[in-house]
Amino acid sequence: MITVRVDDELKRRMSRFKNVNWSEVIRKAILDVLKREEERNLAIALLLNEKNVITPDEGFSSVEVIRKWREEH
Repeated sequence: MITVRVDDELKRRMSRFKNVNWSEVIRKAILDVLKREEERNLAIALLLNEKNVITPDEGFSSVEVIRKWREEH
């Protein structure tokens, strides 16, 4: 559980709308921010991963390397 503090003016304005479940509004806002930040972190991780991709030299064959390694071991 958390407590959210609002100034008197905001509290007065909120009190005019007794039909609004302010706890639910705050929960949804928190979930929206979490989703946005998690997506942002995923996007950053993808960009970092793309920067670390190594492109092999032309003519390089991983199949040949694996076969050679298996034959030697």
